[in-house]
Amino acid sequence: MNTEHDARPVHVCASSDCGCGLTRRDMLRLGALTLAGVAAPLLRAGDAQAQSFKGDDQPVKIGYLPITDATPLLVAHARKLFEAEGLKTEAPRLFRSWAQVVEAFVAGQVNVIHLLSPAALWVRYGTKFPAKIVAWNHVNGSALTVDPSINSIADLGGRTVAVPFWYSIHNILLQQLLRASNLVAVTRPKDAKPAPNEVNLIVLPPAEMVSALAGKSIAGFIVADPFNALAETKNVGKVLRFSGDVWQNHACCVTYLSERDTTDKPEWSQRVTNAIVRAQLWTRSNQLDTAKLLSAGGDGKYTPHALPVLSKVLAATDYASYEASGVVKHKGWYQRRIDFQPYPFPSYTEELVRAIKQTKVEGDAKFLDALEPGFVAGDLVDDRFARKAIDLVGGPSVFGLPADLRRKEVVLT
Repeated sequence: MNTEHDARPVHVCASSDCGCGLTRRDMLRLGALTLAGVAAPLLRAGDAQAQSFKGDDQPVKIGYLPITDATPLLVAHARKLFEAEGLKTEAPRLFRSWAQVVEAFVAGQVNVIHLLSPAALWVRYGTKFPAKIVAWNHVNGSALTVDPSINSIADLGGRTVAVPFWYSIHNILLQQLLRASNLVAVTRPKDAKPAPNEVNLIVLPPAEMVSALAGKSIAGFIVADPFNALAETKNVGKVLRFSGDVWQNHACCVTYLSERDTTDKPEWSQRVTNAIVRAQLWTRSNQLDTAKLLSAGGDGKYTPHALPVLSKVLAATDYASYEASGVVKHKGWYQRRIDFQPYPFPSYTEELVRAIKQTKVEGDAKFLDALEPGFVAGDLVDDRFARKAIDLVGGPSVFGLPADLRRKEVVLT
């Protein structure tokens, strides 16, 4: 499939119960929540403008899952980039599931989170909680990892594959790949064997995916790194496709703020975004240092992942080998395994809405029927903060972005 639309202005938890997938039970619990109430120089830590900013003294309270998707938030905290913007911070709070992150966000226990981009649709329009995407957290960074015996998408027929959440780019891209190979995505009980032309999809916590693959209870999984890298280093799985090799430079996780803050505290929201953008720029040029910072041995103790696994993702030197082996099909895209750029392209949001409407999800998804791509691109996303933050660090070119911040979405299965 090839779609193009014009643009407009490892996680290995300490215990097996660390669920980073959002289950049906999680969705029901969250759905029951009562949501109605609920090109200038960079600023330095000693900059007078930063120090004079008082705002309402609302501290930055980060909520995150210990995966590479959270990198900009954690780097900004570790390098005191929020403080450089005159903001107060609290220690980031590590959560074990997307459900926990969203619940804490809605309750105001945290006010800056990273969230799966399709899940942001679900939170705003499915549960009707007013929140805004202010920036992308990263691009690419996910893969479809399979049992070593599987050599093509067609080989997944009659098998079971795990996704981390129904409202995820992982579920969307997997189903696009399956359709391109004339396979049908289904949801069957665990003891029911899918037909040869069917692939049974289950939601599984990422922390359980590698062990499930090793135990042969699933044939593969599609999820964020570093789980794919972990399966590779343990020799229990291999990458069949990178998500960024299907949807070029797609967003996975986004930076999500309450609309209370973007509307009532725009200067606070701007400074939060400034720090995250600066963190992304630093990360792009300091990949190994980022892996060290986030690793289990790092000073911040932000994640439980070993340095070699994180380095394989963040400081990858083996991407050429994937191209040579045919895992990467689009060699001219010149992408990193994971990369960082903050601008939330409207064209992506529009294509995301189109794609999720064609994707099988469980639960009440009737709200998707009323979503219009152009409306969502303007309503879900508030790009003014990212635009200004990008200008503050030198403009779009420092991230390799076009000057007019416009692009075409390319999806090639």
